Amino acid sequence: MNSKDKGGDQLLEADLTRSVIGCFFDVHRELGFGYREYIYALALERDLVAKGHRAQREVSVMVYFRGEPLAGQSLDMVVDGKLVVEIKSTERLRPDGTLQLFSYLHATNLELGLLLHFGREPKFYRVICENRLKHRRQRDR
Repeated sequence: MNSKDKGGDQLLEADLTRSVIGCFFDVHRELGFGYREYIYALALERDLVAKGHRAQREVSVMVYFRGEPLAGQSLDMVVDGKLVVEIKSTERLRPDGTLQLFSYLHATNLELGLLLHFGREPKFYRVICENRLKHRRQRDR
């Protein structure tokens, strides 16, 4: 069952998250460290699609300021229309690495994201931004 947390025992989109993380580790295991984000995104997309997921890359969303459209923003990937994936391939992940993903979630009606760090050691970070807590959400986002 994929539902919101209930008493702390059920993670939001647990099966989807688990599957994407598995693909992430498979890609890192096969390619290793040192490629550009673009290469990892292509490999991850292929692996996700092979496992039956719908993966959209470079998804454009609008950022709003005071209720007015401000500028377009591009998300690295959206999986199954539910999960934003942000890919990093630096030696070290910046301490504010998850803030960018949080901002992406805030700009959309999506609530869940994964930051996948294809560093020397693969690491992932799960980020949630619940719709009920978002300010000035727009209908057409």
